[in-house]
Amino acid sequence: MTTQRPALSEPIARVLPLLGVAHLDRLFDYSIPEAMQSTVQPGMRVRVRFAGRLVDALVVQRRRTSDHAGSLRPIERLISPDVVCDEHMFRLIDQLAERSAGIRSDIVRMAIPPRHAAAEKAGLFGDGRSWVDLYGSLVPVEQLCESSLSDANSAFFSYSNGPEYVSSVIHGTANSASVLTLPGEDSAFLAAVLAAATAWNGQQAGVLIVAPTQKVVDRVGAYLRTWVSAAQITEMTAAEGPNARYRRFLSILHGQARLVVGTRSAVLAPVQNLKLIVVLGESDDNLVDPRAPYLHARDVAKLRAEESEAALVTVGVHRSAEIQQWIEAGQMQSISVPRPTVGEHLPLIRALGETDLQREREAYSRGSRVPTLAFHAIRHALDASEPVLVQVPRRGYAPALSCSRCRTPARCRHCNGPLELPASGEAAVPRCRWCGASAGQFTCSACGNNSVRMSVIGQDRTVEELGHAFPGVPIISSGGESVRVEVPHKPSIVVATPGAEPRVAPQDKNSLVGLYGAAVMLDPWIVLGKEDLRANENAVRQWMQAISLVKPHADGGLAVLTADASLYSVQQVIRWDPERAAMSELASRKEAHFPPAATVAAVDGTAASIENLIDLAELPATTELLGPVELPPGVRLPAGMDKSEADSARRLIVRVPHEDAIALGSALKTAQAVRATQKNAGPLRVIMNPVRIG
Repeated sequence: MTTQRPALSEPIARVLPLLGVAHLDRLFDYSIPEAMQSTVQPGMRVRVRFAGRLVDALVVQRRRTSDHAGSLRPIERLISPDVVCDEHMFRLIDQLAERSAGIRSDIVRMAIPPRHAAAEKAGLFGDGRSWVDLYGSLVPVEQLCESSLSDANSAFFSYSNGPEYVSSVIHGTANSASVLTLPGEDSAFLAAVLAAATAWNGQQAGVLIVAPTQKVVDRVGAYLRTWVSAAQITEMTAAEGPNARYRRFLSILHGQARLVVGTRSAVLAPVQNLKLIVVLGESDDNLVDPRAPYLHARDVAKLRAEESEAALVTVGVHRSAEIQQWIEAGQMQSISVPRPTVGEHLPLIRALGETDLQREREAYSRGSRVPTLAFHAIRHALDASEPVLVQVPRRGYAPALSCSRCRTPARCRHCNGPLELPASGEAAVPRCRWCGASAGQFTCSACGNNSVRMSVIGQDRTVEELGHAFPGVPIISSGGESVRVEVPHKPSIVVATPGAEPRVAPQDKNSLVGLYGAAVMLDPWIVLGKEDLRANENAVRQWMQAISLVKPHADGGLAVLTADASLYSVQQVIRWDPERAAMSELASRKEAHFPPAATVAAVDGTAASIENLIDLAELPATTELLGPVELPPGVRLPAGMDKSEADSARRLIVRVPHEDAIALGSALKTAQAVRATQKNAGPLRVIMNPVRIG
């Protein structure tokens, strides 16, 4: 990356030390030694001496004079001659820190991988050849441009204004959209064909695709290889080691890599001439960084698209309330398929309770975890030599236990965590899901009983049950650390957790994907019963994603939701109207004054540390304080608190209207900086618009 070198008359560098400390998240002046005057530029990483130790820092600006009255320390050395953070990226980092009440060095850590000298020495890929030359084929570039564009128009032909939108993206129009895919169509394919067409036809356009998991990244990469070579696809995920990751980062930085596919941290990859950002599975929790400042890749992508004047496209069978708000605000357009066409691709979707007689016979009869309707659907698909998908909400064998007499939840005597049964068999002993301690002889705290029952049945137990119910049928498990990418197109039962559903291998070479003969969603009450603001939205999304993997009704496809058909969320799935479902979810959030209709900050800590923060913060006049209350179950403790102090953990919700979001983030950031200078300030964590409020 080349930039104009600053004049020698600017001997002072204003730098941001990468310290990760709130009260030191500001710029400091250092003098530039004479030997470095011609090399140090804004955006480079240097080493400076700060408080007696050497630390990394980012050069933000070169200046003639300093506001500091005393003498300036010199920069110790230049880490790398590469400009790793230009002014546009630093401006984006600044905005993100302000909005998320975070520290800029934490965002820099996410955006810029650590330097690796061996990667710098290896240089760019293919001896520095351009992205076009990396194709390595005798196929003319004109033919590649034509075929990718033709395939993109064909893929979007059924969508309202689909070909017109493809044309606008290729011509560089910053026109953002939410694409709702057809049932049976792979969202990764739509993302790949649009990206390939833009990269080949967009006048050296850069394209960035962000996916929630490695599995989706691999699918996108496989589709992309229809139009580009493997050398032209740059993947940025946690699977790469430090050397490979930094070398790929340099390839992106210097403009060689124009087609980048990665997980959440790739959203800040420095793609040059960025014209298209695609986000897959935009409401997936995997897109949220678990480290401070807990950024959501969807929100980062939107800010980045605005900063770069690029198009932002979200692709999936479902739409979140956040995306719906952007659509209603005129910031995105909705692209979908006419309902008659959608109906042709849908399987028959059925639920329990279509009549009072059926509800009484199936939902309340003994041993009805796999109701008669679901059992017949599985048997019918197997008899037709089709695979069957069974979706279960929880991993493990029995992830929750309760007293067999009074049904009181079984808790650990050491940390009060929930007890689980890790495996089948008489020798299996209940253990704590939080601390891992064996429960030994269980004694109910309410009635003194010593026996337990399974209150929640997990994936492993479901495999056992279906193995007994369908002897001789292969049972395939996918979830946790063992996620299957693809299963063969033959009679089998696939038991998967949400998000781990494998694709079915295509029946012939002309098919892009294979589809299941039937799908059954078990234990829907677990998803709907979560104490979570997004419980209904997540349930609808998970069920729609599973049902979209099933054959159309005309080909015998059937999906069964083992829930009461009168439930509103079940009706949303049966009607298959993701647009109306998103509108309804947004309307309910507006009524309750919760995100995205309002902005909230979750402040976690002790009662004293939370009170201290609020006393220091100059909050907007429109601020509402809700709580503090106990930390919601399942939410990890703030740093500085151990499990023995879990009972003292509290959460305060700070709520403001959406227009005061930046003011709230700035106030909380400033208050945290002041707290950091105090001794014994206590544990505290601030999350803006958390995925899970409680």
